[in-house]
Amino acid sequence: MSTSTTLVWFRQDLRLADNPALDAALTSKHIIPVYILPPEGSDESRDGFLRGGASRWWLHHSLTTLDRDLRARGSRLTTHRGKPDEVLARLAAETGAAAVHWNRRLEPAGIATDRAVKQSLREQGLTAQSFAGNYLHEPWNVLNKQGSPYKVFTPYWKALLAEGIDLPVLPEPEKLPGVDEAIEGETINSLGLLPQLDWAEGFADWWTPGEAGAWDRFESFVDDISHYHETRNRLDLDGTSRLSPHLHFGEISPRQIVARVRSEYPDALDKKGPEHFLREVGWREFGANLLYHFPQTETDNLDARFDRLPWRNDPDHIAAWQHGQTGIPVVDAAMRALWATGWMHNRARMIVASFLTKNCLVDWRLGADWFMDTLVDADLPSNTAGWQWVAGTGADAAPYFRIFNPVLQGEKFDPDGTFIRRWVPELADLPDKALFAPWEAKPENLHQAGVTLGKTYPRPIIDLKTSREVALGAFQQIKEYQR
Repeated sequence: MSTSTTLVWFRQDLRLADNPALDAALTSKHIIPVYILPPEGSDESRDGFLRGGASRWWLHHSLTTLDRDLRARGSRLTTHRGKPDEVLARLAAETGAAAVHWNRRLEPAGIATDRAVKQSLREQGLTAQSFAGNYLHEPWNVLNKQGSPYKVFTPYWKALLAEGIDLPVLPEPEKLPGVDEAIEGETINSLGLLPQLDWAEGFADWWTPGEAGAWDRFESFVDDISHYHETRNRLDLDGTSRLSPHLHFGEISPRQIVARVRSEYPDALDKKGPEHFLREVGWREFGANLLYHFPQTETDNLDARFDRLPWRNDPDHIAAWQHGQTGIPVVDAAMRALWATGWMHNRARMIVASFLTKNCLVDWRLGADWFMDTLVDADLPSNTAGWQWVAGTGADAAPYFRIFNPVLQGEKFDPDGTFIRRWVPELADLPDKALFAPWEAKPENLHQAGVTLGKTYPRPIIDLKTSREVALGAFQQIKEYQR
């Protein structure tokens, strides 16, 4: 049975293909695509989807692309401001819509909004239906034999595979019904998503937000996916998919990704490159699983023993880290790349997070907040899981004694210094042996390269060896504490 008019509420599903909410609405005579910018400070606006300046830049361009794609099929995106339940109820009344469809979000704020909207719309006699559109499987469907959530990735991954990752992909609609021009709303430009400062101007050189941009990036990656296990940790190579922002905004779905990889490699799980990549898709699912079952971990340590850890939170150390002025070349290169591009390589994320939380003993939440503001893929579940993993406070966490040595990490994953020289050009003329730890370089090497420590490039803000020993002592005491 079809309804005459259905509102399709877009959020983190800014695509037309494999969109369950849109697909279910195709039986309607009229479909009205809707995007709602929630009020500042509301539950819906405070999480990763809208919190950061970099992700808002991406959202602006992704909405613009979605509107263009809808218009190419005879429809258009209507954009609005306000509380979602109130805006949707008003639009339903104005258009005579009997149903509202959307794809679920699994962050704590998104869940709260979904529940409130669903209850409000149903009280008004409307059909309110949400769909699974952002993950392979919902967290409540992947549990252990005791019916409890997994806290360790490997058994979770096995359970996810057992549940099945080869899922049907919904087709893209070729044509959509038109939207009455009488339905008014905001323009995308008037939503004010673009940063007021010019710091994001360079993002367009690195990214093409939107469904087509996602597929262009993915197809270029699939060509080299067989080498992924060899290149994914290299900072100096384009060895990763860089799909994270496209996935975060739902411009491409995990189902589509798995299907495309399997079409190229039917035995993908038996091939090192494709298997490593699909496991990374699994890690994204795992992060959502953790935050869904343990929503307190957005702000609290999953391992409560770490509530006793004496974080130092030195403001000078935090500022130096944020601006790539720590005196540790690979850390500074990663942080400057983040500022310029809105993205950071996963290996680099681990290096800079370890340096901040363990060498500097800065609370992981402060680092996570900076990432949420500066990453175009500011994904709350993945960001939270990643920071708690490195800090040792979360599920399946790195052991407390694992403290990344940034000098060795740079030497191993940027062996020719290409990454460092690109983002820390003041060190570009140093020989390779001096590049990764310039404070240990011979004076003549520094002089020949035009490097004056403390002037042209900072001295390290902290001694790596001493700070490691201090961190080990602090973390050891926490690990030995019994609740």
